[in-house]
Order: sequence, then structure tokens, then C-alpha cells
Amino acid sequence: MSIEFEVSDLIPAHPDEIYNAWLDPEIHSEMTGGKAEVSSKEGDSFTAWDGYIQGKNTELRFPNRILQSWRTVEFDGDDEDSRLEILFEAAGSGTKILIRHSNLPDHGMQYKQGWFDSYFIPMKAYFSGK
Repeated sequence: MSIEFEVSDLIPAHPDEIYNAWLDPEIHSEMTGGKAEVSSKEGDSFTAWDGYIQGKNTELRFPNRILQSWRTVEFDGDDEDSRLEILFEAAGSGTKILIRHSNLPDHGMQYKQGWFDSYFIPMKAYFSGK
């Protein structure tokens, strides 16, 4: 049985800024605090959080949607990649970011809190300081 969930938060930046930051290796690394090798091209592979996360960009729609295959080093070798959909929607002077994470292995609920701890909280700090 696969697990899925949605998480969202408000980030103090415009959708295009967050979209571009997500797909830029230097900014993604600064924004999260973990080294990232990411790309703004469909079909390209990526890593984030010092290699803990890896995957592939499957669909990119600037500035509102990123779709990726996604896994961590905690996935078993026979686990399928999960599906990560990241949506950016203007909300006042910021952006509502919505993450739909699906096709996770049975141990996948740990990633729900991880999106807050490893992405939303550091992103808020990063964009608040700009």
C-alpha cells in the first residue's frame, strides 16, 4: 500500500521567485541549508539535502507547477519512486506552496513533517531575509 499526503504553507516571496529558487542549485542549497544539484530542465535528474534526496524533473510549468519523481536514501531498492507535485499560487504579498506527495512506501509519513522542517521553515527564513 502506498501513502500520500498534502502539506502547504505561506512563503513570503512571489511564485516565480520560489519556482526559480527550487530549480537553481545555488539558491536551493542556500534556501534549505543542504547541498543541492538541481536543474530547470524537464527530464534532468537532481539531488538535494547532501544527496539524501534524489529524483527527476518530469514536468515543469513556470511559475506554478513542478512535478518530480522523488526518493530518499531510506527507500528500499525495490521501492518505486514517489511522485512529488509542487504548486505555487500567489497569495497577497507571498505565495501559497502546496506539496502533494504520493506513491510513498509504508514508512513515508515521516516526510510529511520533513517538508515543514527541511523546506517550509528554512524557506520562510531565507525569503524573509531578502
